[in-house]
Amino acid sequence: MNEIISDIESSMKKVRSGEVIKGKVISVTDSEAIINLGYMSDGILPRSEVSEDSEINPRDVLKENDEIYVYVLNMNDGDGNILLSKKAADKIKVWDELEDSLKNNSTFEVTVKEVVKGGVITYAKGIRAFIPASQLSVSYVKDLNEFIGRVLTVKVIELDRTKEKIVLSRREVESAELEVKKRGLWSEIKPGEKRTGVVSRLTKFGAFVDLGGVDGLIHLSELSWKRVKNPSEVVSIGDKVEVYVLDVDKENNRISLALKDVSEDPWNNVQDKYKVGSVVDGTVSKFLNFGAFVEIEPGLEGLVHLSEISEERILKPSDVLNIGNKVRVKILDIDPKAKRMSLSIKDSAEKPKEDFEKYVDTQESGVSLGELFGDKFKDLKFD
Repeated sequence: MNEIISDIESSMKKVRSGEVIKGKVISVTDSEAIINLGYMSDGILPRSEVSEDSEINPRDVLKENDEIYVYVLNMNDGDGNILLSKKAADKIKVWDELEDSLKNNSTFEVTVKEVVKGGVITYAKGIRAFIPASQLSVSYVKDLNEFIGRVLTVKVIELDRTKEKIVLSRREVESAELEVKKRGLWSEIKPGEKRTGVVSRLTKFGAFVDLGGVDGLIHLSELSWKRVKNPSEVVSIGDKVEVYVLDVDKENNRISLALKDVSEDPWNNVQDKYKVGSVVDGTVSKFLNFGAFVEIEPGLEGLVHLSEISEERILKPSDVLNIGNKVRVKILDIDPKAKRMSLSIKDSAEKPKEDFEKYVDTQESGVSLGELFGDKFKDLKFD
């Protein structure tokens, strides 16, 4: 008999307080669950130890024959029963998973619950965790409340098990994702392509567009066929735009873009619309030391050389012109390949014909040659 008892005891699990062990659910009621631990006596799992949520009924999460992990609170609850806790076991297991996550640099999803000073609160696998505002995104976050209820993919960046402190980051996950996108974009993008992006920044010389982790620049001159003084005249930050890739400089990480449709370049059909010698209306758009540019239509400008501005000698265009002046110009030359047009303001007006008749005496004097020369004819002898 002693040998039989010894064999039975040796086949039993070693159960100690403070351990996490695996058991099987024997029965479940509204108040508790009985767990077979493979020990001489079964364990009692009270409702209060099933979950952190005291409102949860054991029947809602457990059923007979379920295998679960439990934490041994006490080997004897006073009635000879082993007192167990599932929520304590779950917590220990989660902490182990979080430590592995930190070690392996792995990611998981959380839902933002509330805003606190300096950041937001979420729950990492059921454990309260903090995401600093600086770790919410690679972009500047203006209003933390916009994140409430959002599901974020995060990683653990700081963990203190003894203090039950967890700090998470979405920013580092985003940075890694953007790096992957950048490598993909740089390997694919080519001049001549049409891409969709979002205006990310405006400067005095143009607009930057996020193409998916990489910014390209639309120079001021490439925003529109008409002359643009400030990019805000055409686009705003956050605008979704379709752009043309003009140039890709991988060595210097630069991408040149155009917002204007290259197929709509007015220089493409300039010779069909305008002829050398014709007179057209335009607007003075820019001054140079040697002349003034006149815009004939959006994107189509010609140069009026200083000598072609006025019949009078002038030292600079502003002596007789102002930016924005409406003027008539004569087209002297068109070079569509070089996108150049020579114009003249002084030759645009029809010059009055010189009246030479004013120098001719059309009145009859009534005097004959004989009267002019008188008796001199008498002295002439004709043979």
